[in-house]
Amino acid sequence: MAIVAPVAVENLTERLQVGVPDAVVEWNNYALWVKPSSIAPVSQFLCDDPELDFKFLNSISAVDFIEYFELSYHLTSINRHHTALVKTKVFGRENLSISSVYNVWRGADFQEREIWDLMGIHFEGHPNMKRIMLWEGFPGHPLRKDYL
Repeated sequence: MAIVAPVAVENLTERLQVGVPDAVVEWNNYALWVKPSSIAPVSQFLCDDPELDFKFLNSISAVDFIEYFELSYHLTSINRHHTALVKTKVFGRENLSISSVYNVWRGADFQEREIWDLMGIHFEGHPNMKRIMLWEGFPGHPLRKDYL
């Protein structure tokens, strides 16, 4: 059984700076943050680059920090036996949107719809962006900190 370990964030950052210039905002020992406008090209690069080979999206999650929403993309390369955590911040409270990664990883389908439903972040380019947990017409997005 192969051991899966996190890829060195510094190495990942260097690869991304070459593959998608100006996308990386910051990084630390466990994650890197990219510009929200760069999430689609960054995702495509992470999937297609043979050195990284992130063909599997484990999960997407969102956290409401009031000043912004943080999206976390947990990725795995089954062939390379490594993982990565890529994050982005979406600022504002109204009409939030970010590009969908559905065209890169089909596993984003349910997860992006769940985030839309419960947090109110719309994923541009998603083929079926509608509620998945709650009914159409439900008022608001109940996992937001400002939900009443």
